[in-house]
Amino acid sequence: MADSPEAIKKSIRLYCIVGFILFLGTVITYLVATVPALDIGRHGFDVYDCILGLAIAATKAGFVLLIFMHFNHEKKAIYWMFASGIIMAIALAGLTALAIYNPIFDPLFYSGR
Repeated sequence: MADSPEAIKKSIRLYCIVGFILFLGTVITYLVATVPALDIGRHGFDVYDCILGLAIAATKAGFVLLIFMHFNHEKKAIYWMFASGIIMAIALAGLTALAIYNPIFDPLFYSGR
């Protein structure tokens, strides 16, 4: 916490800078989605656009987490809990992606067409 006027001014300046970075990230996301010259990969939405959008969103989420939620001042146990949640989310996404290679052929779910 800020105890002196100088520390308060410093934290306000940091919040303004991070707010500007978040605004800039939003503008970049919009431009990548709408300007054809910034479209990577094939024309239209594809895997590369998804990866770029998720990278911008993850960067913005990291700024919010570290600065606005004061995660940069927490103890190491919080980092371990957060990292384990991220690992579990990635594992769940990976298991869901593996379901493509093992479809359900039960007559209740699959009509055979």
